[in-house]
Amino acid sequence: MAKRFRVSSLLAGKLEELGVQPAAILRQAGLPSGLFDHPKPAVSTEEFFALWQAIGEVSRDPAIGVKIGTEQRIERYDPIAIAALYAPSFSEALHRMARFKQLTCPEEIRIISGARETSVQFLWLLATIPEPSILVDLCFAWVVTIARRGTGTPLSPTRLRLTRARDDQAFLAEYFGCLIEYEAGENAICFHNADLARPFLTHNAELFSMIAPQLEQELNQRDAELSFPDRVRATLKQQLAGQRPTVQILASALNMSVRSLQRRLTTDGSSFQQVLEDARRELARHYLVHSALELNETAYLLGYEDANSFVRAFRCWEGIPPAHWREQQRAQADSMLLISSN
Repeated sequence: MAKRFRVSSLLAGKLEELGVQPAAILRQAGLPSGLFDHPKPAVSTEEFFALWQAIGEVSRDPAIGVKIGTEQRIERYDPIAIAALYAPSFSEALHRMARFKQLTCPEEIRIISGARETSVQFLWLLATIPEPSILVDLCFAWVVTIARRGTGTPLSPTRLRLTRARDDQAFLAEYFGCLIEYEAGENAICFHNADLARPFLTHNAELFSMIAPQLEQELNQRDAELSFPDRVRATLKQQLAGQRPTVQILASALNMSVRSLQRRLTTDGSSFQQVLEDARRELARHYLVHSALELNETAYLLGYEDANSFVRAFRCWEGIPPAHWREQQRAQADSMLLISSN
C-alpha cells in the first residue's frame, strides 16, 4: 500500500480555471508554497484532507468537488482513468480503477455487489478523521464521468448514500440524477447491476495493452516490497464485505494451495486467523471513523456472526468498546478542526 497521496500536477491549473488561486489554497491548508511546483508532489493523508478542505473553504463553492471530478478533456486523464475508459464494460472499468488506485495512495475502492445493485465506496486507510465532503463528491463524480463517457449515455446511479447532514445542495441531485440519502451509515454510490454490464464505446484492448504492462509492473514491485502477511491482509480486506472469508477462498485469490499458504504464514510467524483479525481491526477502525454505521452493520461487514462478537473482539484490540472508541475519535477530530479554524 502506498503511504502518501500523489497530488495531480494538473490540479493547480484546474483550480485557476475555476477562479481559485492555488497559492491561497496552500496557505489555508498549511502546506508548502512550492508544492505544486514539485514534479511529483505527494502528501500524507492528513495533508491531503487539509488540501481539499482548503479548496472548499477558499472557493466557497459547494459544487467544486463535482466540478473538478467531471473533467472532460481526456488529455488530462491519468493512467488509471485511461485504463478504465479502455475497458470492455463499466464493471471491468470499476475493477480496473480499484486495482490500479492502489498505486497512487493509501486508499481503497471497495466494490460490493448485491442482488440488484452494486455499491462503490472509497476507503481512506490511514485516516483518523472523516474525509472532507467535497472530496467524496469528487470521487463519486469521477466514477460517474468515466461511466458516462465510456457508455456514451447519461447513466445515473440508483442512489447516493452520504454521511453528511441534509443541506440545500441541489447541484448533487442535478448532476448525479438520483436519490440522495443523507445521514446515511456510510458514503457510497450505488448502480443497477444491469448498468454495470453496459459495454464501453471507448473499449480499446490494443491501447490498454500499451499502458497495462507499466501499471502491472508497478503493482508487482509494490507487492514485492510488502511482507507476505501484508499481502494476505490486503487481499482479505477486499474479501470482507459481509462475507466470512475462508482459508480456501483466500488461497484461491492468491493463486496458492491451502497448504502453501499456511506454510508461508507460519514461516513469517503468522496464521490465517491472525491476519484475518488484523484485517478486521483495520477495517473496523475505518468504519467507526468514517461512517455512522450501527455496530451490528459494522459487525456484518466484518464477517462477524453478531454485534456482541464484534464488540468482544474490539475490546481485545483497543481495550474499550467500539462505541466509546468512536466517541474519542470524534472528540479528537472536533478539537483538531477547532484548532485549525483558529
